[in-house]
Order: sequence, then structure tokens, then C-alpha cells
Amino acid sequence: MTWPQIRQNDAYRGRWVALDDCRYDGRTAQPVEGTIIDADEDLVELCTRIRQSENKNLAILFCEEATEEPPSSRRRPSVPPSAAH
Repeated sequence: MTWPQIRQNDAYRGRWVALDDCRYDGRTAQPVEGTIIDADEDLVELCTRIRQSENKNLAILFCEEATEEPPSSRRRPSVPPSAAH
């Protein structure tokens, strides 16, 4: 499931989501797709269950409200020092 699909799913919104078999964005190194292993509103509870399971190499992300436009990974141009005066 892709991260945008997860973010649009009411079952995961406002919860911590543990993903396995992730595919990462080459520029940002952020997971863009993965298999949902577990989810919880309480990060400590989620981590406790993960420690007790066989799944050790998971990405854990907080699922916020989906935005209409994904955040850009592009850097904004810095303001030249002469323009800051």
C-alpha cells in the first residue's frame, strides 16, 4: 500500500503505522510504499508489540491528515544577502 493511500484511510489517520517491505524515495529516503504490520495511537504500545514479535526492521511513521498536495522535497532558493536588507 502506498503512503498516500495509507494517509487517506480513516483506520490509520492519527495513528503510528509500522511498515515492512518498504520502498523508499531515492531523494528523501522516506518510505513511499510498504506492507502494514501494525498500527496504534500509542507509540509505546506499538513498539512493545513490535519488540515482542519477529518483525524487527520496520519503518514507523505517524499518519497525519492527508493534504491535497504532497510536500515538496525541493529546496527553496535562499535569499541572496543583498536582498535581505
